[in-house]
Amino acid sequence: MDLNKNFFDSEFPIAYLGEGELGGKAKGLEFIWSAISSEINVDEFLEFNITIPKMIVIRTDVFDSFMQTNDLYKIALSEESDERIALAFQKAELPFNILGDLQLIATEITHPLAVRSSSLLEDALNAPFAGIYGTKMTPNNQFDIDSRFRKLIEAVKFVYASTFFKAPKNYIKATKHKTENEKMAVIIQEVVGEKHDNKFYPEISGVARSYNFYPAGNAKPEEGVVNLAFGLGKTIVDGGVSWAFSPANPKKDPPFKSIKDMLKQTQLKFWSVNMGHVHEYDPINETEYLFEKYVTEAEDHGTLKELVSTYDVAADRVWTGQSDDGPRILTFAPILKSETIPLNNLLKRMLKVCENAYKSPVEIEFALTLNKFINKPDYKHKFGFLQVRPMVVSSEEVTIKDSEFKSEKALLSSDYVLGNGSINNLTDIVYLKIGNFQAKYTYEIAEELSIINKKFVSENKKYLLIGFGRWGTTDPWAGIPVDWSQISGAKVIVETSIEEMKQEMSQASHFFHNISSFKVSYFSVPYTESDSIDWDWLYDLETIEETRFIKHSKTKKPLKIKVDGRIGKGVILKA
Repeated sequence: MDLNKNFFDSEFPIAYLGEGELGGKAKGLEFIWSAISSEINVDEFLEFNITIPKMIVIRTDVFDSFMQTNDLYKIALSEESDERIALAFQKAELPFNILGDLQLIATEITHPLAVRSSSLLEDALNAPFAGIYGTKMTPNNQFDIDSRFRKLIEAVKFVYASTFFKAPKNYIKATKHKTENEKMAVIIQEVVGEKHDNKFYPEISGVARSYNFYPAGNAKPEEGVVNLAFGLGKTIVDGGVSWAFSPANPKKDPPFKSIKDMLKQTQLKFWSVNMGHVHEYDPINETEYLFEKYVTEAEDHGTLKELVSTYDVAADRVWTGQSDDGPRILTFAPILKSETIPLNNLLKRMLKVCENAYKSPVEIEFALTLNKFINKPDYKHKFGFLQVRPMVVSSEEVTIKDSEFKSEKALLSSDYVLGNGSINNLTDIVYLKIGNFQAKYTYEIAEELSIINKKFVSENKKYLLIGFGRWGTTDPWAGIPVDWSQISGAKVIVETSIEEMKQEMSQASHFFHNISSFKVSYFSVPYTESDSIDWDWLYDLETIEETRFIKHSKTKKPLKIKVDGRIGKGVILKA
């Protein structure tokens, strides 16, 4: 429906401003909402209020008018820094014909808002731009309407500007598209959550996939995987620590080696919207109104009760629930093991409905706020459906013989590989040098990789990339904080561990969605098996280029790379 005052009191979740396209993200939500409404009966899950949070979509014609009226394409398509581009957009004027509508939004809503990108290319099946463009959250709790109105305008301009930031420009170069042809719609959406002191957040955020690229134990890829985190979903989509489980067996813990390992790998920090004083005005900073705090700060809010287990030091046991003494571990065990609410059943149903609608495996993002009166018969938990996107899963059948997997000819092999298929045309290898690697230099490493990658992209060449920790993480102490555009020329990526960088594998992020869609093979070599990589052979290869942290070498004959996606196993055989 078109935006008007009646929209805010209606049950319909989506309204529109302007004309033109909705963009990928908004179009996906519009499409799937009709499927969810028709396929899931409210009587199936009486405990939940299932909804897409209220959202207003600013269509692409407003973007076109904004760009042309303010003559922004010159700086937008230039090599200027992200900061210069963002400042130029903040100084520009939004089209006059939508200002009244934005004022209406600021008048009717005093709830935190997420202003999200929805470009034409976003969430396309074969070249998704997941996580490439900006999202700006605002508390939207200022006493006067004019202040809320100004902050909303700043957030819309920030998302428009993010269309032309360095990362999206480089990313587009790895596709058949051009930056000047991209158009941006914008979603203004209520944030799922509740206010606790000066923080606003949901108890649970999650990403659920109907296909699991890293099945552990007896789990099967087609059974899917779910990652849960406390607080805003930024923790998960940025590749932070979360709790992973199979919807087919939610009571089974991830394969931790010990309780000590579980304590090390639990989520320690969470994201929330800052509802209090903001110390510094910074409209071009995506996290201007966000907090990242330790989970222990939420203890007094009472929001951890249904989510944690407690480590009993004396007994060396982990007990479900929150007790008086002992460290908390975010296992979500009261919900997953004690089944205090049927969240897992709802997620399985959601995935099946979305799979049927798209006729392919899917990934969904959601957020959940728990009703405090969980034991009352009329309680409702708010389940906010935030996003859906299709996944690319190759059907090629590849068989890896034991003689190949354990062969001396193997540069490396792994039982944890994302992807499927054979690659026989790579001769270039880019890898991090072991000798002088330190976690404090990961940002510098990312910049060096960006320069090397740019050369490959300009020559339309692909390479094998090997490094330490998680690729694409936003935590520089957990891996290499690259965005996809900085390694877009890599056809095969390897993450492994050394003493200075030991991290568990992660697949729950926008980064991994882009990898699977571009059909990039992703090998994970655990720390216990990192010695199996033939580093001596790598160092003996011809060196094409060497920087402080990176070597680019070349083989005389192509590598032979095989990945069996049915069992998540892969091998890279030397030339």
